[in-house]
Amino acid sequence: MAAYSYIIKGGTIIDGSGFPMYRGDIGISGETIKEIGSVGRGRATRVIDAAGKYIVPGFIDVTSHSDTHWTLFTYPAQENLLAQGITTIIGGVCGSSLAPLVDQKAISSIQKWTDVSNFNINWRSMEEFYGELDRHPMGVNLGSMVGYSTLRYNITEDDARELTRQELESMKMLLKRSLGEGAFGLSISLAHMPNTLAIQEEIVELARIVANEGKVISIHIRNEGRRLLSSVAEAINIARSSGAQVHIAHFKAIGRKAWQDFPKALLMIRKARKYENLPVSVDFFPYLRTGSLLSNLLPEWMTEGDREKILATLSDQTKRESVLEAIRSLTLHYDNIVIAEAQKDKKIIGKTVAEIAAQSGLSPEETLVQILVVNGLSVTIFSKTLKSKHLVTIAKEPYSMFASDGVGDPKGRKDLTHPRSYGAAPRFIDRLVRRSKIFSWEEAIKRMTAIPAAHLGIAGERGSLKKGALADIVVIDPDGIQDTATYSAPYQYPKGIEYVFINGRLAIEKGVPTGALAGKILRRG
Repeated sequence: MAAYSYIIKGGTIIDGSGFPMYRGDIGISGETIKEIGSVGRGRATRVIDAAGKYIVPGFIDVTSHSDTHWTLFTYPAQENLLAQGITTIIGGVCGSSLAPLVDQKAISSIQKWTDVSNFNINWRSMEEFYGELDRHPMGVNLGSMVGYSTLRYNITEDDARELTRQELESMKMLLKRSLGEGAFGLSISLAHMPNTLAIQEEIVELARIVANEGKVISIHIRNEGRRLLSSVAEAINIARSSGAQVHIAHFKAIGRKAWQDFPKALLMIRKARKYENLPVSVDFFPYLRTGSLLSNLLPEWMTEGDREKILATLSDQTKRESVLEAIRSLTLHYDNIVIAEAQKDKKIIGKTVAEIAAQSGLSPEETLVQILVVNGLSVTIFSKTLKSKHLVTIAKEPYSMFASDGVGDPKGRKDLTHPRSYGAAPRFIDRLVRRSKIFSWEEAIKRMTAIPAAHLGIAGERGSLKKGALADIVVIDPDGIQDTATYSAPYQYPKGIEYVFINGRLAIEKGVPTGALAGKILRRG
């Protein structure tokens, strides 16, 4: 008679493959799934009755910011992610990673998200970073990309200048070493990056290294608004020129002027995949409000420098008026822009720019600039700029997959986290399966598990329920799954996520975290 750590009994299994669901049991032994289908007369330390419930693989979040917000260290349990069924996250996205740091100043690449002045950093390479995390138990599995901006900060503090051939070779060597030490690929944020021929050639040379290693490039495209089409074309060209697998993170069209171009952008990706066989994919989050940096609203001509240069421009009265004029030309709806996080001035959190302007007696544009100056550019906003129809459209594309674009974030903070950090995964299922019927259950789970696992190159171990796979498992109440986090009250766990196992250990029991720190550091060899 077989012995198991746990038996999940009598549930409906959705294995992540897309094949039809079926009734069955799962037997867990140690870290792995020892049996699936029927456990017969097997004995277990504990049996969980899953009658009426769905058993699915743990969700894989390909775009996460828990590392760049530093909460891997300040909040290692990452319970808000576990509570929504997310068991694996990929950090180092949007151009910034926590390694390599051959030059310690390279940590400045995450300054836009968090204050790095008091951080204690005792690693340099990706291998040493992973080793440090191995010594700090975490609630979730973590893998990391290598950030392009981090690589460049190791070489030069000037983002705008062209690298010498020797500097570029050093950057390439640093990337290759990091990939060899287990990084999943290269992430690039083209937003605010100089669009020069030298920079384009630099990126393609780095991308070819990623292609040779058989890994992934994740891109935050240059412009998700009025220049959406040229930005998508730029990402596709990186795939075309390098042969690398290119992934567009948090794909969306921001603002009415971009909405009309959204179908054309999707058509460009479809054609690139169909006629050129280019491996281009996207992820998206199921919300209509962005959680973005307020500094993204500044004109592009002034954001290609580092933080100090931008702040100096904003403080220069002779240059400030041209900045204000550029912001006025955007015709922003300031009553829809809510301050979510501010590094220094906590009194403005939860207020709109329009409300702050009315209280200060300044124009909305002057208020926006003043908020940035006071907080050293570290300001996050919620802005209602997305269209619900586009969410449905992108969901139907076969190359799209789930991501939260969120962060492990503890309850009780004064700042407002985006509700996706607490409810993205349940909302994905609730809105796209239960309410709109866009997906079958099988297809939705596949977009959250097996497809991301294949994309990352970890399909052999995670992303599916099969014998021998690691036991990252979620038990769902199919009739009760629902996100409860809102923009004004985001720190609320969802409903319907009953049990979560990570590497065979029970991390969520009846919707409540158990305190287990069972996550692992993932290295892609």
